[in-house]
Amino acid sequence: MWPRWTWALLLGMGLSGCSSPKPLPPDSGVEDAGSQPPATGLPGCTQYGVPLRTGEVPSELPELSGLAASRRFPGVFWAHNDSGNDFELFAIDETGRVRARLKLTGAQPKDLEDVAVGPCSPGETRTCVFLADTGDNFELRDQVRLYRLPEPDALGDATVSVEVLAFTYPDGAHDVEALVADARSGRLMVLTKTRRSLGDVFALDGLKPGATIQATKLGTLEAPGGVDRASTGASLQASGQRMLIRTYSRVWELRQPGAEDLESLLKGSLVEVPGGPQAQAEAVSYLSDGEGYLLGTEFTGQPLWRVGCR
Repeated sequence: MWPRWTWALLLGMGLSGCSSPKPLPPDSGVEDAGSQPPATGLPGCTQYGVPLRTGEVPSELPELSGLAASRRFPGVFWAHNDSGNDFELFAIDETGRVRARLKLTGAQPKDLEDVAVGPCSPGETRTCVFLADTGDNFELRDQVRLYRLPEPDALGDATVSVEVLAFTYPDGAHDVEALVADARSGRLMVLTKTRRSLGDVFALDGLKPGATIQATKLGTLEAPGGVDRASTGASLQASGQRMLIRTYSRVWELRQPGAEDLESLLKGSLVEVPGGPQAQAEAVSYLSDGEGYLLGTEFTGQPLWRVGCR
């Protein structure tokens, strides 16, 4: 991520093209879920309701940067801190209660920015957690990495070794804070963080330990009217037909009924969906059943918001 003062300055100067959410009392939800076109022909909510505060960011996650719903443990989300913290993975619930703490070994990350859960590799039924060591504020890294570890059989504190999956971009370095996994195919995809758009999309096909692959550019996502940019997190619904994209001030959903793969999903339409006010909005995850989503943020004590169906 950019240093907080840098983004604060950019936002204050109006360079982000975003508007800040209206501040609300700490225990309230958003007053209005907004005008949303119905998600006709799609699995999940037809329309989303108002965000509800379910808890707060725990002290163990002072720089919460990513959330991903567990496939093995309903109601549990995998979460991690940003750079400058111990190499750890946490299992939390929507109240912010820590259910497990995994100390990770086998790598020395530079800038962890997002997390996703999906098949350990294409064709596998076993699920893995993928951590994106892809932050690159000044776009100087020649190579970036994902870290892979299987979802455990039971929740509990443990020490776990990760596998390193390295990749490069075909057009030079990018800062990336958004990673998604396709539950159907096992494919992985990242979305760059840029002030020019919501980001460029790259597929990560052929990842394997001990090798460095080159990502494949699939396209660029543009907010309607160019009103937003700088994506800080993403989540792909298990159906593969909806994808959430988080920015500092908004939440977007990419919708494509019947999308069979990532390429067809990217031809869908972007719709703004409800989001609760948070100080440093960097985390988003669909619920495990796809019927809503959870929003997280940096800073201990900040609210966690769950958005369900209207």
